Amino acid sequence: MTQLTLYNTRTRSKAPFVPLDASNVRAYLCGPTVYDRAHLGNARNVVIFDILIRLLRRLYPRVTYVRNITDIDDKINNRAKERGISIEQVTEGPIQWYHEDMGALFTLPPDIEPRATDHLAEIIEIIERLIQNGHAYVAEGHVLFAVSSDTDYGKFSGRTPDELIAGARVDVAPYKRDAGDFVLWKPSSDDLPGWPSPWGRGRPGWHIECSAMSWKHLGQDFDIHGGGDDLIFPHHENEIAQSCCAFPGSHFANVWVHNRMLLVNGEKMSKSLGNFLVLHDVLSKAPGEAVRFLLMRAHYRSTLDFSDTALSEARKELDRFYRALETHPGIGAAAEIPASVLAPLCDDLNTPGAIAGLHALADAALAGEATAAAALRAAGAVMGLFNLTPAQWFAGDVPAEVQALADARIAARKARDFAESDRLRDEIATRGFTVEDGPNGTYKLRKS
Repeated sequence: MTQLTLYNTRTRSKAPFVPLDASNVRAYLCGPTVYDRAHLGNARNVVIFDILIRLLRRLYPRVTYVRNITDIDDKINNRAKERGISIEQVTEGPIQWYHEDMGALFTLPPDIEPRATDHLAEIIEIIERLIQNGHAYVAEGHVLFAVSSDTDYGKFSGRTPDELIAGARVDVAPYKRDAGDFVLWKPSSDDLPGWPSPWGRGRPGWHIECSAMSWKHLGQDFDIHGGGDDLIFPHHENEIAQSCCAFPGSHFANVWVHNRMLLVNGEKMSKSLGNFLVLHDVLSKAPGEAVRFLLMRAHYRSTLDFSDTALSEARKELDRFYRALETHPGIGAAAEIPASVLAPLCDDLNTPGAIAGLHALADAALAGEATAAAALRAAGAVMGLFNLTPAQWFAGDVPAEVQALADARIAARKARDFAESDRLRDEIATRGFTVEDGPNGTYKLRKS
């Protein structure tokens, strides 16, 4: 079996991946907080993890992929309050939108998609364990994790005690023993959602939700935990602390895979800069596969700069791959992934290296090698690419007005009005497309 190596945030090093149970690799990805549309940064996270899951399924007989939905959150509560509706009504639309947008990127659905609202019993049980183990305390209706009780706290993110407090984004409150202590459970007023608990009606803190859902569906210890690098602290640091302290002897997740965030036109994406890109809006302007391809053009641990120019380049690269496949109509995927693509992917998901392998295969396929086209298909499958036929890809890329001109040109040819046919061909060319005539009045449109 080809050896997969991954960079582990926990050890700050790259090492061979050794599953806890080779018959069932277990992986968890932090999913969305569902109060609005997903943004482009969310998409990079899911696409990268999707490639990892596809690769793992090529290497191991079974992979259990869990991606949660956070449907208990103060942002959700605020939206519900503003609109005078329930939190269920707030989250229903964003959950559906998220599924649609991630589907448009051809990402695989998780095997299990737990929701925080369905895991209150597990959340309460973990909190009770933490209190019993001396790692949490009750204060004025709140339950807080005592960071000073965990000698390993801060090691994951590599932060000093002062940096932990500065970056924790926790509320300063007189009932806290330590400024860095974080909330596991908090009381709910009558106008806020709440659930019964041993500490009164309330709701869980953010971090405890993922600990409960991963424990429920993957166990105390599992193989891989993923997320954006913005979650390393405080979210993932806190997940590790509360999970390992609730279950002494546990290591929680063995390998932590974090992708870097993306830039937009060279700047950090933010609403204040006016460059905050909602994924749905991007998908309305470009094919989902082109967006997916762009998100993998840079290595996941390096910064990716998104721009209209970069998206256009991604589309052109995909045009070339689909032309290579079109050269060999009806070709299926090879049984094995070619080493030129598999080896880079197994080297810490080196997608730029794998893309270079795709181009070499496309070169050979365009030169007439049918085996190269079959290998290209197999390689694309593990990267989530080439989900369409060449005809579907190129048809989907043609604006409706250009398609209408091409149809009118065929009608003119059938009527033997060759002057009009030539005029329409020239007009199509001014819009950036070339017409290639086939037998029996058929044609194909290509970008010039």
